[in-house]
Amino acid sequence: MCRHFGDTLAHPLMRIITVKRLREYARRHPTIATTLNHWTQLITDGDFANLVELRRALPTADQVKVASGRTVTVFNITNHYRLITAIHYNHQLVFILLLLTHTEYDHGHWKKNL
Repeated sequence: MCRHFGDTLAHPLMRIITVKRLREYARRHPTIATTLNHWTQLITDGDFANLVELRRALPTADQVKVASGRTVTVFNITNHYRLITAIHYNHQLVFILLLLTHTEYDHGHWKKNL
């Protein structure tokens, strides 16, 4: 089965909340649609207990502390974008929070709202 953000997955190991947001990002940024599709496949096929395990599949994953005191996980999506997520390893859930250009990310304003 071809697994990507357009398909319904019967039993993904990790669940993405919400795939709809990824589809919207792909629609608005068609140059990264294939990369988002690949990222989605790696996440939903994965069974990650922590960041170390996640980095085996996605080595660009980094954890960042935000203003609320929570930790988010950031992924490089091509050389131009960063995908910001909240991952709950204990429930195998990945929440899609933001997609930013590297410039937007580097300004750091996004951290104040999370």
